[in-house]
Amino acid sequence: MIILGVAIGVVLVLAVGLAVARKVDGDSTNFLVAGRALGLPLVAAGLMGQAVDSNATLGNTDLSAGFGFWAGASLPLGLGLCLLLTGVFFAKRMNAMGLLSLPDFYRIKYGRGVELASSVLMIFSFCILLAGNLVAGGFLFERFLGTSYTAGVLIIVGVVLAYTITGGMFSDAYTAFIQVIITVIGSAALLIWVALTYGITVPEGMGPFDLGQLGDPAQGAVVNWATLIALGVGDIVAIDFMQRIFSAKSPEIARRACFVGAAGTALVGIPYALVALSSGAIFGDAPVDGPVLFVLLEQYAPAGLTIMVLSAIVAASCSTANGVILGTAAVAVRNIAGRDQQHDAETGKDPLLRQVRFTMPFVVGVAILFALRVPQTGILLTLAFDLMLAALVVPFVLAHWWPARITTAAAAAAITVGLVVRLGFFVVTPTIYGVDNTLLYIPNSVFGPGFDGWPTFIAPALSLLTFVAVALVRPRTTPPTPDPSPRTVAAEPG
Repeated sequence: MIILGVAIGVVLVLAVGLAVARKVDGDSTNFLVAGRALGLPLVAAGLMGQAVDSNATLGNTDLSAGFGFWAGASLPLGLGLCLLLTGVFFAKRMNAMGLLSLPDFYRIKYGRGVELASSVLMIFSFCILLAGNLVAGGFLFERFLGTSYTAGVLIIVGVVLAYTITGGMFSDAYTAFIQVIITVIGSAALLIWVALTYGITVPEGMGPFDLGQLGDPAQGAVVNWATLIALGVGDIVAIDFMQRIFSAKSPEIARRACFVGAAGTALVGIPYALVALSSGAIFGDAPVDGPVLFVLLEQYAPAGLTIMVLSAIVAASCSTANGVILGTAAVAVRNIAGRDQQHDAETGKDPLLRQVRFTMPFVVGVAILFALRVPQTGILLTLAFDLMLAALVVPFVLAHWWPARITTAAAAAAITVGLVVRLGFFVVTPTIYGVDNTLLYIPNSVFGPGFDGWPTFIAPALSLLTFVAVALVRPRTTPPTPDPSPRTVAAEPG
């Protein structure tokens, strides 16, 4: 019964995604940015759908149950903070530039070399993000359908690819609207049921008002702040968020959609953290085998609620996954392979559209490898944007707010320093946001678990210092390139 209920929700989303695919009409602009014609409800739902994924729900509950409210709630709150900052400072500017992908911005401001470097890093980071959502699908189908974990991952992949390849951003926008409704209802229903049935029980020192979690390193304060900053600032250069901002039909709609998405992300994510805090009182001394939320739904919740919440998790995973697949494939084809938007004179077909579709399965293949190697949810999300924060945020922000002094050399140096420092700290630190580093760790006696979280601050700080130093030592010799007029893309600077 549970799987049948979830399957109905999945089929509904799939049907809608395929139904609106005709809007693409063979044009890559329609496919990648929905013809830049989306209104406020669809853009806001798309942004919220990208933010509220399985990491911010399933990963949120695991971290909250194990380490306290702020360990888990930092995921949705960090993503909400990102949308708030983007709406205040960047959304209108980025929408007005008329771009097809985020690395286009780096080419305009810094040239082809920086475009390539940013594109490679974005693809790597977003394959990690996609993997985190596939992990949730793997666990869900393994536990409730009886498949293997690997089969569960492949089921989610098959569903998402089916409508993403055909409908692109149009399918993403319309399915996200449905998925967000399912997610909001599921989140509210879960909180209400736990409150009425068991009460909201907060273990000592783990609640939202126990601010030692944000002030005492021994209570995880450094890791919690690192999570908030990695997502709140690092996610500003998220290709999936920016694709939706580019799809808005006006700069003002793009800005307002960010604010709506920010509020919605927080309102949906916080109930999962509160429910997780009550899990100890609900489970008692019973062993917890698997993700906390899945155990709660499988062993304690009524079937109707279980169907609703599982449908919300699947919807959140699919919504984020299709946006990541679309954005990452677009970056691979447009910004790495250098394919432009040109219609074939003889056939009238758009080669960019065909090539992006062809690339999508390869992007998914890389994400599957990550999902099988590191079956974590919230940690994969944070790690992805930790890398973005370390390397790409500084050149992006200063291109907006220090345009007279930005140079290609400064951007290249900042990206290199930030990335090298962050990856260097990663391989010598035994834990990643409180979880054992099973991906790549070099045992040493210098860095212990207490250093966890600090690299998130150190790497972007060094990236900023490097950018400023190089920009001052090697100032630009030509006037800054003005932003392109709306709905055009400028050539790379000379």
